[in-house]
Amino acid sequence: QVQVVESGGGLVQAGGSLRLSCTASGLVFESYVIGWFRQAPGKEREGVSMISGHGKRTYYTDSVKGRFTISRDNAKNTLYLQMNSLKPGDTAMYYCAAGRMSSAGWPPQESDFRYWGQGTQVTVSP
Repeated sequence: QVQVVESGGGLVQAGGSLRLSCTASGLVFESYVIGWFRQAPGKEREGVSMISGHGKRTYYTDSVKGRFTISRDNAKNTLYLQMNSLKPGDTAMYYCAAGRMSSAGWPPQESDFRYWGQGTQVTVSP
């Protein structure tokens, strides 16, 4: 049984930092693309950042480029998202998801992500 568990969310002031972690079990971790998605109240879920199985390819949505860094430790089945210079607009529930790409294109589509965590809340105050 595959389990995906996020941690590290919380309340932080604008300009602050948080590091999210995601552990996945029950799968061959390095065989999966892992991604961070977020959903704010009243908004659609969006892909924030993704990383390929061995970490050679990454993706960031435009609004987080230069502020967020994704990384993974395959030996620990763990994914990280270092979030710096946080803004109130980053407030959302953050989800970790694992998937396999259905095509050769990068980044993968949201539909490629099969296993999802329950989410961790990130709140950035002004």
